Amino acid sequence: MKRLQELTKEINELTLKIEQEYPELYQYLDETPITISAEMNAKMDTKNFSDYLNSLKQLLKHHIAEHPHKK
Repeated sequence: MKRLQELTKEINELTLKIEQEYPELYQYLDETPITISAEMNAKMDTKNFSDYLNSLKQLLKHHIAEHPHKK
């Protein structure tokens, strides 16, 4: 499994891509990499970050499938 630092980097990069290339999708994200680490009750482990990264990937994949004219 990936290290927490690697997952954080991937989450940051994917969130930035969504923000820059899919602003219509970005506005619906409930959290950003800045707030994910600030949550007091969140357990910071690789599984949680991996799950979050996978959910971002699925969200983007679904958005692209539904809006094929975008990048």
